[in-house]
Amino acid sequence: MRTESNPQFDLLPQGSDHNRLKRVLSHLNYTLERDTLVQQTTYDLREALQIDRVALYYFYSQWKGQVTFEALSSPDYSIYGSTGADGCFNDEYAELYLAGRVRAIADVEQEPIADCHREFLRQIEVRANLVVPILTAKGLWGLLAAHHCQSPRQWTTADIDRMKTGAQALATAPTIAIN
Repeated sequence: MRTESNPQFDLLPQGSDHNRLKRVLSHLNYTLERDTLVQQTTYDLREALQIDRVALYYFYSQWKGQVTFEALSSPDYSIYGSTGADGCFNDEYAELYLAGRVRAIADVEQEPIADCHREFLRQIEVRANLVVPILTAKGLWGLLAAHHCQSPRQWTTADIDRMKTGAQALATAPTIAIN
């Protein structure tokens, strides 16, 4: 007895290929959810704070990372892919952020900061800087940074609270917390 094959079902992988495809699709869905959340958070923060840039600096290994998301007032302010100041972010700084440090700098030209940090901020056109950690159960996942590029800026308690709320929302999102 001969059975006809349905071409529509012949395209679906069977067995281990089917399981592999399910894992790939699950990972893609997970990544899309995470990326949408991060992009919306950075955009909302930039709009609420009325600043030039909000960037997510993601740590892909111990104290090595790069800017993986940004929301900008102008494309000219893009630092997408920037890896930061080599050697400037070290264990000492990491420990401070692991402890929940929030760093608000009203004017990078007046603040007593390391020369490598000041030079890096100048290179990416930052005049005022506000950084909060994104802390998950696994540790320091990333840094959420607000940059005002055009002039100094006094960061308010409300500004700091908004950034902390954004970082907390990211840290507790299932797509990030388990990463």
